[in-house]
Order: sequence, then C-alpha cells, then structure tokens
Amino acid sequence: MQSIVLYCLFFTQSKVTAGSLDVHPTEKALVVHYEVEASILGESGGHMLGERKEGQKIIRVKSLSPSTDVGALAKKVVEECKLIPPSRLPQVEQLLYYLQNRKSSPVEGKVEKKEKRTVKPRELTPFEGMELNEEASITRVDEYVELLYEGIPEKIRGSALILQLARNPDNLEELLHNEAALGALARVLREDWKQSVELATIIIYIFFCFSSFSQFHGVVSHYKIGALCMSVVEHELKRHDVWREELRKKNKSAPENGSLRRDQDKAMRKYQGLLAKQEQLLRVSLYLLLNLAEDTRTELKMRNKNIVGLLVKVLDRDDEELLVLVVSFLKKLSIFLENKNDMAEVDTVERLARLVPCDHEDLLNLTLRLLLNLSFDSGLRGKMVEVGLLPKLTAILLCWTGHDFNNTVSYSLMRMLYEHGEEEIEAELISICINLAANKRNAQLMCEGNGLKMLMKRALKMKDCLLMKMIRNISQHDGLTKPLFLDYVGDLAAEIRAEEEEEWVLECLGTLANLTIADLDWELVLKEYNLVPYLKDRLKPGSAEDDLILEVVIMIGTVSMDDACAAMLAKSGIIPALIELLNAQQEDDEFVCQIVYVFYQMVFHQATRDVIIKDTQAPAYLIDLMHDKNAEIRKVCDNTLDIIAEYDEEWGRKIQSEKFRFHNNQWLEMVESRQADDSEPYLYDNDNDRTDLFYSADGITPADGSVSPDFFGDLQPQNGDLHHTSSSPGRPATAYGFRPDEQPFYQYS
Repeated sequence: MQSIVLYCLFFTQSKVTAGSLDVHPTEKALVVHYEVEASILGESGGHMLGERKEGQKIIRVKSLSPSTDVGALAKKVVEECKLIPPSRLPQVEQLLYYLQNRKSSPVEGKVEKKEKRTVKPRELTPFEGMELNEEASITRVDEYVELLYEGIPEKIRGSALILQLARNPDNLEELLHNEAALGALARVLREDWKQSVELATIIIYIFFCFSSFSQFHGVVSHYKIGALCMSVVEHELKRHDVWREELRKKNKSAPENGSLRRDQDKAMRKYQGLLAKQEQLLRVSLYLLLNLAEDTRTELKMRNKNIVGLLVKVLDRDDEELLVLVVSFLKKLSIFLENKNDMAEVDTVERLARLVPCDHEDLLNLTLRLLLNLSFDSGLRGKMVEVGLLPKLTAILLCWTGHDFNNTVSYSLMRMLYEHGEEEIEAELISICINLAANKRNAQLMCEGNGLKMLMKRALKMKDCLLMKMIRNISQHDGLTKPLFLDYVGDLAAEIRAEEEEEWVLECLGTLANLTIADLDWELVLKEYNLVPYLKDRLKPGSAEDDLILEVVIMIGTVSMDDACAAMLAKSGIIPALIELLNAQQEDDEFVCQIVYVFYQMVFHQATRDVIIKDTQAPAYLIDLMHDKNAEIRKVCDNTLDIIAEYDEEWGRKIQSEKFRFHNNQWLEMVESRQADDSEPYLYDNDNDRTDLFYSADGITPADGSVSPDFFGDLQPQNGDLHHTSSSPGRPATAYGFRPDEQPFYQYS
C-alpha cells in the first residue's frame, strides 16, 4: 500500500500597532510603546492561531541641548522611527521640548557622562569533566533518570545529560513538571555528594539553572537544596583545612632525600587537582545560594547558619572567578547591620586587603564597593588604616591616572592630582577616601606636603563635589590641618554664588563654616565676596534644600565669633530672618540647635545683643526651648539666657522666674494639692502632717511656698543654672559630623 504524504502550507502575518509615547525617567530619551500581533494563517488564508506581545523602543537623543532646534529634531525622529506615525509629530515635538528644559540632577548628569556598569559574577559554564560526547534529548529524560539508580559513573553520566537540558532555559518548564527526575536528583545529591565531587557539582549545577529564575526558586526550596549547599560548603572548607595540614607535614620532611622530594611533588599535584575540583563545587554551590538570597527571609536563614563566616574563609582562595562570586555575595550581605557586624568579627577587612590591588578589574571593583559599605563602621575604618589600605587606595588612583606610585601617601596624592586633566575618578574610591578623611590622623596624612593644595586645585578646577566633600571632612579637624585652609578661603568664598549648583555650594560653604580659626578676618571675607546678601536670602524657608539652609546657619554662627561681623549681620537684618527660620523649623532639632548657637555667639557682642534683646522675640523663644527634650538645645539655651540675663534686667527677671517655676514645679504642685486638701478636712487625718517637711531646703526655703523668685538670684549657681562664664558650650554636633569619631556621615548609592 502506497503511503500518501500531505504537505500543509502555513503563512504568518504580523501587525505592529503604535502605543503611547513618553519620556525616559532619567535619560535624554523617548520611550515608544508598541504591540505586535502575530497571526498564523492556513493554506486557505483563514486565521488559525494568534498571539499579541507588547514591547517598547527607547530612542536616545543625547545631542539634545538648549540650542537644539526641537522642531527639526522631532521631524528626524518621526522619519527614522517607523513605529511613530507622522500624525504624532506635534506630540514628539512637545516631549522633546520637555526633555530640553528638564533639569538634570547631578547624579543623572554623571550617568550620562559615564554609564555605570553593574558588576556581577560571570555566568557558569560547563566545568572540566562534565563534557560528554553525546547530545541530550528532552524526550529521553526518563532514560537518564534510570541511570541515577546505578553506580557512581552512571549517575554522573545521567546527571550530566540532564544538565545539558537544564542549561537551555526552554527546557526548564518541562523539567519542572518531571517530579520523578527532580526527586531522583535531590535524593542522589543527599546520599552521594560526599562520595563524588563531580556528581555533587553536576547535580547542584542543575538546580542552579532553576535558581537563576525567581519563579523557580520554589522548587529549589522544596527539595531543600539551599540547606544542602550550606552543608556542602562547610564540609568542603573543613576538607581543605585537612588537605593543607597534610601538605604542610609532607613539606616539613627532609627535602634532600630524592624519594621524599618526588612524594612531595606528587602530593602537591594531587592537592592542586583536588583544589580545582573543589573550587568548582564551591562556586556552583555559592552561586545557587546567592540567587536564593534574593528573598531576605532565606538570607536570614543563611546568616543563622554562618554564611558570612564561610564566605570570608573562601577569601583566602586564589581562583579569581570564585573570589568575584564571594565578594559579590558579601557586598550584598553587607547592607544589613547584623551581617556587617558578623564581618567585623571574622577579620574580613584583613582578608580583603590582599585583594587591593589586583589585576582582575571586576574583582577589584567589587572589593572596593564592599570596603565602601564597611567603611561606614568606625571600627572597620580603623582596621582599614591598620592593614595599610590607605596607601594602597592611593596607589590605585595613581594607576588609573597613569602615574607611578611612591610609598608616601602625601606624594602619591600630589601625583594623583597634578595635571589630572578631565579624567573622572571612580566614585567608589573617592567615597572611601571621604569616610577615611573623617579620621583626624588620616586627614593629616592627606594634607602632608602639598596634599591639600593639590586636592583644592583639582576640586576647584573640576567642580568635583565628591572631592570637595572629602576636603570638607578634612577641614572639620582641629589642630594642624585647619590653618592650612587659610590660603584657600578666598577661592572657597568665590564659589558661594546663587548661580552655582546647590550641591557644589553646599560643600564649599560647609568647608568655610568649619574654619573656626582665630587669625581669619571674616569681616574682610564677607565684604570682599559680598556674602551677607547671599546668606540672608538663603535663610528664607524654602529658598533652597534644607541641607544648604542649615549650612548657611552654621556659617553665620562661625562668622559671628568676630565682633565686626556680628555688627554687619545685625545691620543687614539677618537676626529677624533667623527668628523666622526658627519658627518654620521648630520641629527640627538640628536646625533649632544651630540657630540657638548663632544667638549664643551673637550675645557676646553689644551690637547684636541689643538687637536680640530689644528688636526680636529671640529671648522668648529661648525661654520656651530652655526645657526642650534635646540636651544639646537645653545646654546652649541656658548659656545664652545667662548672658542675656546679665545685660538686661527685665529679661533677667523673666528668665529667673521661669527657672524658678521649672525647677520647683513639682514642689508648687504639691503645695497647691495640699491647699486643696485643707479645704476638705473630713477626708484626711491631718494631725501628724508637717508642712515643713515638704521640699524645704535645709530651713532656707519656707515650706509654705512664700519665697520670691528674686531670692534665687542671690544663690550660688548650681544644678546647671550657671551665670555666664568664659567657657563656651562648643559648637553643637550636626548630622554632617562635627564630631568625626562618632558616626560617618557620607553615603554612596
């Protein structure tokens, strides 16, 4: 009988429909949404099967600038992009006009200059020993599963064939539904992983393929592969310790003996072979765990099983791809305080120090980012200095800028900055230096020789905000470094202008505000650079970001130490502006504290003291704040009010009365309560009550509450109610960090 073969012809038809148009949230680009409808037509032309898929196309217009002809550019976009019909030309022109006028943030600007590359561990490829001469087929999975019930060699072959299939994402869905295959693989892994490193590596690799997709994490967790991988890693690290100990003993044998030398070489080759296979197993196991750690609950379980300790131990290895994976994992974990504390306990910084510098670019990049995260801890910052990371970081900067390295930090910094050109320094490395500069000794090292000069030269030339932030950190330390800034006061003051970027002005102004130097003529600086109008304008609530306004307040506090400056500020009307700002920011402790400190500085000078006492409500505000919950605010208020009380009799009486009322409030309440009780004698038995026992001061203060507030003016100062003395309460600490040994302030994202 002759067989008949029928050939059926099918045709496909696609239809693209344009959707919405929008601007990209961060880039200079348009986003075109569209829909593709694909239809399969039969031989007769009838519709058999159809599918719709949405997509988007990003049209970047990097050449767009304030001088660009938006109309001409819109026509060009419509002509070149077939997804946009000509009828939508007006909309394209409107969106381009919006992009042209949209203000870019400093961070966005840097992204446009240099797109940041996310460093991730390299995808796994088949390891040595996994290659097979046969090609796996998805239709023969059951045959491969049967091999898992044989001996170790057959199990290795069967699992390797399944791995071939699992490495193709298109097969994962079908494998997912083959419970017999996955169950057999999990069983073999649990039972035989100690017998064969190759078998364990292949089976974990199969589950790693599933772990690469979040939607398949459930199946990996179902078979408890994550917990098994933790056991594998812990066991293999212990085995490695045993191998090293055995190798050490063999190396201790007499090297003169020829046979012992041969045994030693043989043992070394065996060790290296075992090490290579073990590192393959560690890499695939840790990569699977890293994928599962997307879920913070799973990550917490790993922490409870000492994942940090295991990872840090692997840092002693030399395999660069394994190290990239381990450092990536540690970097992910380091954003949580508990994990960071675990890292501090297991010498993480000491082990990372050997990786800086290294020739592997991704490994170096990841190591620096991990060190950046750890550098926010003051103890870990100290360890970084102890292990010699500071000169190493400087050396890396020099390498990236094409300079040679000299052992001294100061010379290295100068060479790094000298004629650096327009080249941009890695933000991660500068960020670490910013945190290191919060330490006084580090700051002195950075300023050695012409270090500060070179830092200032580059920062001012490039308007580099991060570098100026580092300089600002250096400027906050008393001692040898502050006087070095005298040569740059004019350069910094010249940058305090309304037309400059706020972030840049913030760093320059913050550096100036730190310069509490006796020899500095602030009056000349204010006049020469016309700073008073700028400072006054920026005191208006909402005139700028809060960080900048706060820095303006701190700057006013610094210059107010000078008598002539204080008089100049009083004439300009800055004091009422401070009162207005205090009223607007009364819920912000930091603002309140710094404004009160300004008043404290001003009441030392007659011109400003008279304005504060007679022309404003500052004393009334200060009296209200005298009992604030913030100890720093109370301290500065008390000192300020003591000075006001000395120079103004009327306010002195009010201040004494308020202090009397506050410190004796409980006593007065007791007296009032006693008087109320006397009006209802039938409720109490008063025969044994003695009014002289209630809060009397050793017979000095009558117990009936008849003492006058004026009485307390004659008492010796006590309990914090001090009259003005020559001692200053000191500038209050800010979130930025006038107290560098407490908390680091700079964060990088």
